Amino acid sequence: MEIFQVVKDELLSFFSVQGLADLIRSGNYSSLKTWGGITTAIAPLIPFIVVLEMLLAFAHQKFKAAEYKIPFFIYVFNRIAGRYISLGVVAFCIGVLEPNKLFSLPLTWYGFIVGYVVWEFSHFIYHYLAHKVRLLWCLHSTHHAPEQMNLSVTYAHFILEAPYADFIRTSICILLGVSPPMLFAIMFIDGTWGGFIHVGENFMKDARFGLLEKFILTPSHHRVHHARNPLYMDTNFCNLLNVWDRIFKTHQLEEKTISIQYGITRTINPKNFWDVYFGEFYYLWKDIVSAPGLKHKFLYLVMPPGWSHTGNHKMASVIRNEYLAGTK
Repeated sequence: MEIFQVVKDELLSFFSVQGLADLIRSGNYSSLKTWGGITTAIAPLIPFIVVLEMLLAFAHQKFKAAEYKIPFFIYVFNRIAGRYISLGVVAFCIGVLEPNKLFSLPLTWYGFIVGYVVWEFSHFIYHYLAHKVRLLWCLHSTHHAPEQMNLSVTYAHFILEAPYADFIRTSICILLGVSPPMLFAIMFIDGTWGGFIHVGENFMKDARFGLLEKFILTPSHHRVHHARNPLYMDTNFCNLLNVWDRIFKTHQLEEKTISIQYGITRTINPKNFWDVYFGEFYYLWKDIVSAPGLKHKFLYLVMPPGWSHTGNHKMASVIRNEYLAGTK
């Protein structure tokens, strides 16, 4: 029946195994010498770790279906509602901006390293703005709403966040000389690592990675980023190389004495799709309606979450600074 074929196709798509199955079936592994062959072979890694993480949770009697329900529901909703939007944004940016690029990075190993640093800068800009501009936070907050950390969280995004993120990242990278082939290679690495850093404690208890955490962003760093603890708020915006967090003073290690509390600061029902997906838009609309004058209404759109026209600010920077002042 057609419905079973649709389910089969969606499962194959989620696990990204069709390309790998075709490769194994052909018996010709020469494509593994190419970038396309490598990405085909590695693509199923994160989805299978998600399943393994769930199985380990079962084994440790810590599995809670509710922790995975909303992220996967969001994944299905986004698949239906906006499959090709982000790809179209990337193609548009490349077509419009590549003729106007400032210079070109060479397709060499050192050019790739520079290109990745540029990408990481563009990712930092997108991610920082997503936390510091109220309207953009409404797009990003869906990803921070889950009150636990596991790999399913990597699928919990508002449908328009990826197009916004890719517009920022692609525009900066293309203008600063990252060629499309290099950009797509970086995007694949970034997406794979960006998924992995959401790994939960059922799969990896201590995710600091020793000396490596001095150079790269680890799952421990990203657990801190998803925390609502005052010390941890609005930190660790990078994805793989934590160089820009160090430069802009947003780097924060996980403290062994501070247990991470995941989620966002407002009261939320993490089991309710509508609250997780649209809740921040609702509260933004309430603030705009109640604000006096056009100036304050506009400021609610562009100021950080927690900003108030009354001066009673509850922004992350205020909460964190008050916490730090109290610990001195």
